[in-house]
Amino acid sequence: MTAFGWCMGIEQASEIKEHGFDYIECPLAPLLQLEPDAFKKALPLYWNSPIPVRAWNILFPGGLPLVGPAADEQRIRDYLARAVDTMASVGSTIVVFGSGKARTVPEGWEKSRAEEQLLNLLGWAADECKGTGLTLVIEPLNRKESNIINSVAEGVALARLVNRDPIRVLADFYHMDEEQEPLDTIGEHKDWLAHIHVADTGRRSPGTGSYPYEAFVKQLKQAGYSGGVSVECSVAERTLELPASLSFLRRQWGLEKEAEAG
Repeated sequence: MTAFGWCMGIEQASEIKEHGFDYIECPLAPLLQLEPDAFKKALPLYWNSPIPVRAWNILFPGGLPLVGPAADEQRIRDYLARAVDTMASVGSTIVVFGSGKARTVPEGWEKSRAEEQLLNLLGWAADECKGTGLTLVIEPLNRKESNIINSVAEGVALARLVNRDPIRVLADFYHMDEEQEPLDTIGEHKDWLAHIHVADTGRRSPGTGSYPYEAFVKQLKQAGYSGGVSVECSVAERTLELPASLSFLRRQWGLEKEAEAG
């Protein structure tokens, strides 16, 4: 059955659990950038979280260039090794590779060279993730956030070239809407999808806008998707919006009726 999570800091784990979500998706780079003593103190919060830390986002910090002349292979590989070790120790299964600033192609750098650098990075990530239970999902971002990998189709094209089990793709409803990517791309690339992000108009809470959720969910169901669905949006009133969003999502997936029938 589809599991629903929320993208938020570990400090809100209890709150997210209280509102009925299945898991939390936490930012990774801020944790890894802590000083050693602070990192050592913070890590048990994830190990002992009241709700599973199933997924992570913000894999790379903006100050670690992944493409272009400043990309440092050893620095990237060292960071990846530490990142995967940290996430695996928590028992997570999904790591989202968005990191728009870090992967943005600098002016004057050929896109083909940037794609080759990303392919190398994904290969290193696959090596690190092998045997850990972690899957890295490539997140297509809209052009305001990155100038490379802007559609699910482009993400899948890279994943195909890597062709390693730990490398899959994410479909983000917000970014798809921003780029006007057809929803049927979900069905076309169903074998590569391993994670979903959702929001609504203005990148607000699901159910508050005009996104075509019925059509979106229909595509996911036809594709046989049964993985996690994380809400990633801005929130004004958490105590109101979190439970309302979960109820909305469960209705869209037909799960409220199932719960009532059970």
